[in-house]
Amino acid sequence: MYGKQTETAIAAVSYLATLWEGPATRRVSAADIADGRGLQRPFVAKLLSSLSQAGIVNGSPGPGGGYALAKDPNEICLRDVWLLFERPGSSRAAFAGSEICGVSVPNDVSDRIERVEQAMNSLLDETTFDVFCGKAETLRPEMPTIGHAEDRQAC
Repeated sequence: MYGKQTETAIAAVSYLATLWEGPATRRVSAADIADGRGLQRPFVAKLLSSLSQAGIVNGSPGPGGGYALAKDPNEICLRDVWLLFERPGSSRAAFAGSEICGVSVPNDVSDRIERVEQAMNSLLDETTFDVFCGKAETLRPEMPTIGHAEDRQAC
């Protein structure tokens, strides 16, 4: 449902969310973020540039520079990051209910894929980055549990 860029960008933003203390949050380097999540430094630096251009993170060069979230983690949802690196509608499985598999009418498989896509869209829209850093007060009632608290910290 998403690629390596999206996964890495989510990891970087979730790392910054764990440090959030308001607008005066200390900035950290791309290397600190990469090392903190076990990611490749050049790849993280490249993605942080895209995240900065999109207004998700703020970056500043030089001594004392680095990256921090541009706004509160509860104001940034997974879709904000996902849209930077994914094409909406591209995850649709072409084989289900298409001429490719020889069946051109919707079927049970296409219905099931549609339900998965709807669940994924809900997850992307309703999950904010405060969930990943343990700062969310509660999950919305309609949201499924993402995993154990330990798992959320690891992202």
